[in-house]
Amino acid sequence: FVSGAVFIIYLERIFWKMYVRKHRSVNFNQTALLILTSADIAEQVITTVKKNSYNELRIVGIVLVDQDDIIGKKIAGEYVVCTKQALFDYIRDKWIDGILVNVKDKSQIPQDLEEICVQMGVTVYQKLTEPENDIYNPKIEKFAGYVVMSSGISSASVGERFLKRLMDIVGSLVGIAITGILFLFIAPAIKILSPGPVIFSQVRIGKNGREFKMYKFRSMYMDAEERKKELEVRNQMQGNMFKLYDDPRIIGSGPDGKRHGLGWFLRKTSIDEFPQFWNVLKGDMSLVGTRPPTVDEWEKYQYHHRGRLAMKPGITGMWQVSGRSNITDFEEIVKMDIEYIQNWDIGQDIKILLKTFGVVLKGEGSG
Repeated sequence: FVSGAVFIIYLERIFWKMYVRKHRSVNFNQTALLILTSADIAEQVITTVKKNSYNELRIVGIVLVDQDDIIGKKIAGEYVVCTKQALFDYIRDKWIDGILVNVKDKSQIPQDLEEICVQMGVTVYQKLTEPENDIYNPKIEKFAGYVVMSSGISSASVGERFLKRLMDIVGSLVGIAITGILFLFIAPAIKILSPGPVIFSQVRIGKNGREFKMYKFRSMYMDAEERKKELEVRNQMQGNMFKLYDDPRIIGSGPDGKRHGLGWFLRKTSIDEFPQFWNVLKGDMSLVGTRPPTVDEWEKYQYHHRGRLAMKPGITGMWQVSGRSNITDFEEIVKMDIEYIQNWDIGQDIKILLKTFGVVLKGEGSG
């Protein structure tokens, strides 16, 4: 039975490749790729990448190491998006999963390219010549038609990533079923105390800069986002994150934010997070990961902050089970997230999920 199943899966993979090769417009989770190369070989590099991609790669742009005067123009159908000098700022601000480096003269590569890209959670694919020293998680692989040495913040294998996704799918299906039951009780209460949508959606930043809509049971009044600006001066977090313990925007909190009403209950018990199981099933999030930042937080990120988004954001994570109410320094959260990504394994995720149940049962939610 097992051998038969493996054979069927193998055949399915072959037919899928044939189908995708024929129907290039098929849409699925693509890798956003930036290409760093020189003007003399740029067209050849782009052609090779496209020829050897089963639509799993999306070229987001070209950066030339030896020419700065053709920004905005196309080479082989792809735009030159920035100068070599602006490379790191461009990567920081855009959805980019990896950068392919194919340069004849290694001295033209920006200094500290690998170190800074890895800090930002972007995988570096270098066409092999002579391997450099101190490569981060080095791995030789075939990529986009080239044999490259890749380096990245995480060294999770394909099998480990498959297990994580499988756990996400199973967990999200259970979570969605529970969410449906909770909706029957939560929706009327929200409607009565604060007329408006029961489900709150907000654009968040996911893995490597992807934008997605995150869903929650609405625990705040309808004008919460507008009132956030006036409350910035009371922010109790240091750095690129906003948190206010006595928040008057929470439903039933009162003008001083100190009352414990419906919104406080939803947040304290983490019930407001349940609609995010839909985000997990869609693949925007994972059961365990890092907290997805808002767009305004993301825009203030420095290079090393970006690395915390090298994996999908999660409903829960290290911050949530490590006394988050007592952590007020964003840099400490970044350090915790980077350590989680660098040392990730499926067993660690299971431990975090078990700890999360304990935190919720003790009423130590976000509050």
